[in-house]
Amino acid sequence: MRIFGKARHRPCADWRLVTDRAFTLIGDGRYEDAGALLTRAAGLEPWLSESWFNLALLHKFRHDWEQARAAGLRAVALLDRSTGAPDWWNVGIAATALQDWALARRAWQAYGLRVPEAPPGRAGRAEPPVEMELGSAAVRLSPEGEAEVVWGRRLDPARIEVQSIPLPSSGRRWGEVVLHDGVPHGERTTASGHTYPVFDEIELWAPSPVPTWVVLLEAATEADRDALERLAADAGYAAEDWSSSVRLLCRSCSESRMPSDEGEGAPRHDPHDHSVPGHPGPLGHMTSGELWVPERECGLAAPADLVRGLLDGWVADSPDTREWRDLEEVC
Repeated sequence: MRIFGKARHRPCADWRLVTDRAFTLIGDGRYEDAGALLTRAAGLEPWLSESWFNLALLHKFRHDWEQARAAGLRAVALLDRSTGAPDWWNVGIAATALQDWALARRAWQAYGLRVPEAPPGRAGRAEPPVEMELGSAAVRLSPEGEAEVVWGRRLDPARIEVQSIPLPSSGRRWGEVVLHDGVPHGERTTASGHTYPVFDEIELWAPSPVPTWVVLLEAATEADRDALERLAADAGYAAEDWSSSVRLLCRSCSESRMPSDEGEGAPRHDPHDHSVPGHPGPLGHMTSGELWVPERECGLAAPADLVRGLLDGWVADSPDTREWRDLEEVC
């Protein structure tokens, strides 16, 4: 793992040996042992910003946000440059996790980002969350487990609101906000030429009360399927055709630049797709672009008292070409 920044002086040989060993342990997931070594390194070189940056990084991996904030603030106090240091980025993530919005604004500004100021006249009251217009991005949920890349809306440099309907294996729901890391691992491109970064989830920041359902549809045409997605969106919720939106990718493909069918109509052949072409369901991606399979496995994000009404209304609009069955809450 890389140690960022430039030291004001060369650290002693013991510091380098202890730090290198600590990052080897971090790579093996041995955070407790690594923490003891990095604490020792900080004692050897307490005036070195990297000593505290490394500790802040370790605490971020452990999701110990109080310690990450404390170590991060010690690191930035020793910096020899005013903007752009990754130390400030880690402070921003820790502050966001703790909802310390005053520090989060300070961190993003110190990193070099333009961040809206807090509304005036809030003396004695907590600052509101950082809100920025950063557009769309993709986020890799459960990156250490059954990773799944979904689309979302960036709320600030460290938070994404999930706008896809994740598969139940991810344990995540539509509308949830996840905390994410700062360095993208992969990209997704569209036919229009736009490229979107893929960030790794760190942890769930705000849960969603909206459950996820899976339902089998009989949709005679793509237009029938699209009608359900519009109906759900008009109600303030979501529907997603998992039969065509889900692809199985190996880790190498997922973390590279990948084409996306997001918003592009019929899927096309994808040599990186490791699922079964033309097979409906969450493990199949319809890559041929030639044959429409009426049976679709669809994810729905909607409250329990609304979901059946949405499906019945969808069928009522065209009963000869639409049908649903086997509705099940899955997350």
